[in-house]
Amino acid sequence: MKELDLLLVRWLDAGWPGADGGQRAAFLRLLEEPDPQLADWLLHGLRPDDPPLSTLLDDIVSRRL
Repeated sequence: MKELDLLLVRWLDAGWPGADGGQRAAFLRLLEEPDPQLADWLLHGLRPDDPPLSTLLDDIVSRRL
């Protein structure tokens, strides 16, 4: 899904260079999720029960503005 790719690439370009090991691990876990799950999290505001993943998603979404 192009919208998801744009959000993820934006974070990768801006967030990855300064990300710590935990953030990088969370991003790599995020990439393993299916597109419908990513859409729920990134486009519809839902959040997983995994705190590091949820924090990362908040950061990704905040960069789309």
